[in-house]
Amino acid sequence: MTPSPTSSSSGRSAVGRRAVLGAAAAVASAPALGALATPAAAAPSGRGKSPKALPGGGDLGPNVIVFDPSTPGIQATLDEVFKKQESAQFGTGRYALLFKPGSYHGLNAQIGFYTSIAGLGLSPDDTTINGDITVDAGWFNGNATQNFWRSAENLAVVPVNGTNRWAVAQAAPFRRMHVRGGLNLAPNGYGWASGGYIADSRIDGQVGPYSQQQWYTRDSAIGGWLNGVWNMVFSGVEGAPGQSFPNPPYTTLTTTPISREKPFLYLNGSEYRVFLPEKRTNAHGVTWGNGTPRGTSLPLSQFYVAKPGVTAATLNEALTQGLHLLLTPGIYHLDRPVEVNRANTVVLGLGYATLVPDNGVTALKVADVDGVRLAGFLIDAGPVNSATLLEVGPQGASADHSANPTTVQDVFIRIGGAGPGKATTSMVINSRHTLVDHTWVWRADHGDGVGWETNRADYGVRVNGDDVLATGLFVEHFNKYDVQWFGQRGRTIFFQNEKAYDAPNQAAIQNGSIKGYAAYKVADSVTTHEGWGLGSYCYYNVDPSIVQHHGFAAPNAPGVKFHNLLVVSLGGQGQYERVINDTGSPTSGTSTVPSTVVSYP
Repeated sequence: MTPSPTSSSSGRSAVGRRAVLGAAAAVASAPALGALATPAAAAPSGRGKSPKALPGGGDLGPNVIVFDPSTPGIQATLDEVFKKQESAQFGTGRYALLFKPGSYHGLNAQIGFYTSIAGLGLSPDDTTINGDITVDAGWFNGNATQNFWRSAENLAVVPVNGTNRWAVAQAAPFRRMHVRGGLNLAPNGYGWASGGYIADSRIDGQVGPYSQQQWYTRDSAIGGWLNGVWNMVFSGVEGAPGQSFPNPPYTTLTTTPISREKPFLYLNGSEYRVFLPEKRTNAHGVTWGNGTPRGTSLPLSQFYVAKPGVTAATLNEALTQGLHLLLTPGIYHLDRPVEVNRANTVVLGLGYATLVPDNGVTALKVADVDGVRLAGFLIDAGPVNSATLLEVGPQGASADHSANPTTVQDVFIRIGGAGPGKATTSMVINSRHTLVDHTWVWRADHGDGVGWETNRADYGVRVNGDDVLATGLFVEHFNKYDVQWFGQRGRTIFFQNEKAYDAPNQAAIQNGSIKGYAAYKVADSVTTHEGWGLGSYCYYNVDPSIVQHHGFAAPNAPGVKFHNLLVVSLGGQGQYERVINDTGSPTSGTSTVPSTVVSYP
């Protein structure tokens, strides 16, 4: 390990958590930049055989802003979007900034909340920004732990000073990117940071996490990795550091068992299409390194291009007609579930399109069918309790989807923060072989509508289906279990968790005779399960005397195995007695030093 000025020994990553380092971001509403937008368009498909049929294709709306190298005033447009979104943590603005293939010069695209920047080529190298794509934390006094809900995808970047800064927290994926230089994951001044996720990307130079507490990198290529604070996990990464947990805290798998990259919008000449990357087994490195990626594509004419204000009934009618869904940026209120019943359906969001279930409904349900792809949207719980927010497969789903699994990618769930929200269980995975590739399921610890009962949410993710793989699982602050796993042969590569800050007292979290609910609980009926690089942190700031017995709970069975676990008490605000079951040393005092278990049992 190369020492850094903000390694764990420096204390820079110690106590400063999101809820106590400052007030929540100012709520700001961002109206459409209608005068600046160049709406993308595709001709309607003419699929409908009757006047009532919904058309495919069409305009992508004012909050999808498309640039080509000859577009005037690109920097001014980028700056205006950033000004609206920089501190709009719980605002209503949503933006997608799309760059047509070509070379762009002298740009600094600063990326704020609910903003996605992406290239429109088949390969990242088709669209080159000679400049920077920047996330920093000036809006929050140099603290990057609240830099959520933003993304970069499918671009090549040639940084001005040789290193690009991407100081993000949760729900901020960096996908299909080529950085022709280094990548700095810390804010200016090396303040606190809590991220993050990279996939299918090539960073020619070194990645410097500095103060980042944890990070997951999948199926990528890097020129080097500088340091680690608590939990750095790599699977299928060329150039990754060797396995060395806990010192340095690197968990390294040579390959990713199963992966299928996220669908993405691109241009074929003047025609918009959506590319669907193929499934890979035991993947290593990027999908696009030798030119055209492998997979299939669909014309935009096969998508219903949804705009905010559309009803759930209309979305379901489009699905019934056989159309896919493209959710353009904005907020969608749903009075009934969106129901995906057809195999191979794509539901793709742009610019953090947000689904809000009203009157306690489930936002989205998927049938027990092959190959559904859910990607790139946020589900925000409504004020009336929903039993569930996302269901993949009905209860009792049992079909074999090993050849063509459903994927859930960059699908984020929030309960509270933008206002009171409630849900009993946020994400339920019933279908076998589902791939959950990067999610952040968050019961808000700050913002509007936050309190132990105000945004009550007992369970984060529940996996009932067999053979489910999670790569990049972030689940935080639930009133009871954050993750419950009932399916057989489940696997998780990288898990990040914080227990709920706001438990009022020990009795509020008591789980029968056990002190507290584990962050990650494998059911007693499970005989085969495996996890790599899993961390749980506690910060019981309402009652710092609360004791959590363990972060992880699992049956003692030969087929249930864990590698590289840690628990951390942040500044002594609550303590763990053990890491997993009754194994592992307790956290101690205010030292904010992880207690680790390298292998269990």
